[in-house]
Parts: sequence; structure tokens; C-alpha cells
Amino acid sequence: MPQSTPTAHALQELICPAPHQLTWRPYSEPALGPGQIRIRAEFGAAKHGTEMSLFKGYANDRGTFDGKLGAIARGTTAVRYPVGLGNMVVGLVTEVGPGVTAYAVGDRALSYSGFRPTSVANVGKYCWKLPAGIPWQSAVCIDPANYALAAIRDGDVRIGDAVAVFSLGAIGLMAVQLLKLAGARPIIAVDPLPARRELALALGADIALDPTTCDAGLEIRLATGKRGADVVIEYSGARQALQDSLRAVAFGGTIVAGAYPPPHSAGLDLGAEAHFNIPKIVFSRACSEPNRDHPRWSEERLLAECLHLLAAGRISGERIVTPIVSFEELPGIYPKIATDATPPLKLGVKY
Repeated sequence: MPQSTPTAHALQELICPAPHQLTWRPYSEPALGPGQIRIRAEFGAAKHGTEMSLFKGYANDRGTFDGKLGAIARGTTAVRYPVGLGNMVVGLVTEVGPGVTAYAVGDRALSYSGFRPTSVANVGKYCWKLPAGIPWQSAVCIDPANYALAAIRDGDVRIGDAVAVFSLGAIGLMAVQLLKLAGARPIIAVDPLPARRELALALGADIALDPTTCDAGLEIRLATGKRGADVVIEYSGARQALQDSLRAVAFGGTIVAGAYPPPHSAGLDLGAEAHFNIPKIVFSRACSEPNRDHPRWSEERLLAECLHLLAAGRISGERIVTPIVSFEELPGIYPKIATDATPPLKLGVKY
């Protein structure tokens, strides 16, 4: 547990010094360099999937990915502790660095940042001036919305396609909303947690299934006139969910695997329906460049489009960011992402 409580007089950030450990770490504010702004945090949010690979420690089970080789360098260490926790920040610009003309003191900005009361952002790809009126909960959902959009594009979803979404975390719930905009029908949402299924229905899903009480793959086939889902988006990373996806997908359909799971346990059957229905399995990762549709699409374009949709209210994060806790409460709530049977949907922070 943290060794101290942050106060208004001490700048401290929440870090993970080793797997399953949390502590506060003091930091000092650096001078701004060219193209940088300083942000005083008002709100923030966690990125559950990626952060759990750090908090639980399984990010180091594989080793470091060698981008030039395109393969894991086995025996290497992918993550060196301590690591910061937290993903997005919304706040006020308090200072601008040399050469910055697009931001002024007092502007509201959105950027990637850990859980800390101030942050320095490089103006550009990962920093945005917030459009007027956008709720902060929607703003911090630009990521996961970009991963949901990438999955839908990688799955080549078209108007009228039947699409199943496995796992109704933040990415899955953003995918449901984007699928509605894309004209998918029916949209079938799959998750064991009742509150998440109910929210998926409220956000546009046509059917919600509990995979612990039914044969989800078969139910998806029956709900689509026995054709199966044209596209299945799988974001749980669970072996059984992938197996259900193989059972649910239509002949020649596509499974989009977007999660970042630890190695699957034994038992995944790649015969059975997969052998007869010859589906495609496509792996999706919004931040892997070049994009499949390079040069027209990139991570930067995915993020820009998501911010546009969020600002226009066509998709929303207001019901996804929950619970919302104070910065001081973080250490008591954060471990529940990893340990609770009903974990937070997307942990939000108010500074």
C-alpha cells in the first residue's frame, strides 16, 4: 500500500514498483521544452487491459518485441519496474513552451498521462485541445474508442453485417456504439456481468448473452438464422471466449482478436467449427503502424475520428467511466480492477 497520502503541497504520482504493488512517488516539474505544454489535471482515467499486464506482471512473461525483427526477443525483459499507472488526463493548460501557438494558458486539453496532478505533454499526435461542451468522461474514452474503431475497420464490417462483441469492457461498449453507427444488425453483446450486458443494450446492442449460462456460440448462430456472425470482435482475451467465437462465426466470416492476454491455457480446439467453417482470424491493434489501410489511415487518423464522434455526441463515454473516485482514493480502488469479481468498468479520477 502507498507509504503516504498525496497533498496539495506535494506532487506525487501513483506507480507500480513491482507486480501487485502500489505506492506514491514524489516528482518535480521539469522546465518546458519547445512544443510542450503543462497541464493541471482535473480528471483522468485508467486503461484496464494494458495496465493489468503491468500490475499483474504477465507483460514480462514473453519478452521484448523487436520491431525490426518482427518477433519477440525471448529471455528479455519487456517492462522495467517501477512503472506509472493511468492513461488519460483532462485538464487546464497552465504554461506553454517555446514555439507553441495552438494552445494558450486556460485552454482545456486532453492528453495521455499517468495518475499525477500535473503533466507535460508534447503538442501533436497525442495531445488535443478539447472542443467546447465535450464531457470529460467522453474525452478520456478517445482511447479505448480508437481500438474499437480499429477492430471494426480490421473486421471489414459493412451495413447489415451481424456482429458479435465478446467482452463488454470499455472497448467492447465503444464497439457496440460504433457498430450501431456502421449499420450492423444484429449486434450481439456477450459478457458474464449483468450490468455490462444491460448497458450494452442501452447503447445499441440488439441481444445480450451471458456466456456462463448458455452456449453463446450456438445462440449467436440461432440469432442469425443459423448463418453465424459475419464478424466477431473478441476483446476478453479468454480462451473460452475465443472458442465461442470460433463456434459463432459464419462460414468464411472474420474473428477480430484485439485483446492482449497472457498465454492461453490448454484446450483451445482449432478443429471443430473452425475446421469446417474456415473463418479468418485477424489481429487488431490500433497503435501498430503502418495501418492496414496505410497510407490513407493511421493511428493519428483513428484518434482524430474518434474525437470528432465523441465531441459530436454520436458515441459517448459518460456511462462507461465508472466508478469516479478522488485522486487520494486511488490506491484503495485501483487493485479491484485485477481482483474483484465485478471490477470497475473504466476507473475515472477526479483531482
